[in-house]
Amino acid sequence: MQNILVVVDMQNDFIDGALGTKEAVAIVPRVAEKIRNFPGRVIFTRDTHEQNYMNTQEGQHLPVPHCIRGTEGWQISPELTVFCKEEPVDKPTFGSVELGALLRQANEEETIESITFVGLCTDICVISNALLAKAYLPEVPVVVDASCCAGVTPESHQTALNAMKACQIAVENER
Repeated sequence: MQNILVVVDMQNDFIDGALGTKEAVAIVPRVAEKIRNFPGRVIFTRDTHEQNYMNTQEGQHLPVPHCIRGTEGWQISPELTVFCKEEPVDKPTFGSVELGALLRQANEEETIESITFVGLCTDICVISNALLAKAYLPEVPVVVDASCCAGVTPESHQTALNAMKACQIAVENER
């Protein structure tokens, strides 16, 4: 049996860069501690856009260039890169089907006991990937550590936590 921790988009642009928030800055030490003490495999995701971001559907709805491949904002937070033991899963949009397939394959190789999610943003990429994990592996418990997540706003963070609870995702450490 194995446990998996998915660290979602803990990148400079979401922490203190183009789309950063004080709530995102505040969770970095908690995420580092969570990873340090996690008894299992750690998988990072990385929001990844190309130079044409503003011409994409997402760019039309969120016209703030961010996480452009190769930029400083695209990089995983320096406080967390030390924990990155395998190449991050680059994802061009909110949810990653590649991550879902990776989790399914990992479960075929060794049964997954649980999948825990932490990271940014609760109300966009964390919820998208937690729901995808639930869809790919409906019998595997999916957990979100709320103390290691931050949303676009505190209100949207809470809304996302409530939505995940309604979808049978366990939410731990709510403040």
